[in-house]
Amino acid sequence: MSPASTEMLPEVTLQALQRAQAQVNALLLGKADEVRLAFVALLCGGHLLIEDLPGLGKTTLAHAMASALGLQFQRVQFTSDLLPADVLGVSIYEADSRSFRFHPGPVFSNVLLADEINRAPPRTQSALLEAMAEQQVTLDGTTHALPDPFFVIATQNPVDLSGTFPLPDSQLDRFLLRLTLGYPDAATERTLLAGSSRRELIAQTLPCLSEQDIRVLRVAVEQVHASDALVDYVQRLLARSRQHPGIRVGLSPRAGIALLRAARAHALLAGRHHALPDDVQALFVAVAAHRLVAEAEATAAPALAQAILHGVQVD
Repeated sequence: MSPASTEMLPEVTLQALQRAQAQVNALLLGKADEVRLAFVALLCGGHLLIEDLPGLGKTTLAHAMASALGLQFQRVQFTSDLLPADVLGVSIYEADSRSFRFHPGPVFSNVLLADEINRAPPRTQSALLEAMAEQQVTLDGTTHALPDPFFVIATQNPVDLSGTFPLPDSQLDRFLLRLTLGYPDAATERTLLAGSSRRELIAQTLPCLSEQDIRVLRVAVEQVHASDALVDYVQRLLARSRQHPGIRVGLSPRAGIALLRAARAHALLAGRHHALPDDVQALFVAVAAHRLVAEAEATAAPALAQAILHGVQVD
């Protein structure tokens, strides 16, 4: 990275971040752009939604991220019979003390993998809303703080597959980024077919970052400069999304805040202490597409996001 970024971060933290990213790239072959965006979500303090067909590496990316981070990790397989208590925890009456004792659920971890989140019914999906938005859980009138850092990586299958429940807009808005992986190219697929099991390789991954490292990195993201001109550009993108034909609900101010925060993190990963329009453009579809509501259900939100991006010029 450039000298500009080393002024904000200890060299050892920069090296650890680079090693972590390299390890995930080695496990998820041919997806460097998607891995970079996953680290953007981590550095922003946001959450990541990975959507694609089964078998394309969604869970591999989530496991690889968790292994490289060296943080407390929990995985929950979302199914149709999963209850909110299975995620959040439950208060159990203990006869000896004649009182209820709270038993934390898997959400009380640094990294939570919500695998196939849209296979659970809406009530269970919504159990994560407060946790993702406020980094806390309220049960039986008592609020419990979640660990810091707290990072949700959720995977979901396309909603047209059987046995899925679409995530509501309020839930989607809690995810900073939504990624799709797609099929690998021929050379990468050949390597995957002939190589070692991804599960075995993930088990051999050495953690590179600590809780303190993540907190330091997140502070550094806030120090990355975003000029007034860049803020104007983001505001024009927001305005265009609300006027674009074919869009019923455009982007909110919260989406704009998320986009700017993500652009700062993207700049930091590129070794810069200032964000550029290039950062915004690299992230816009991943930040915006799942927040747009199209007039027609058949209209692809990523295509709408691309149209908005192409329709707004950089001054």
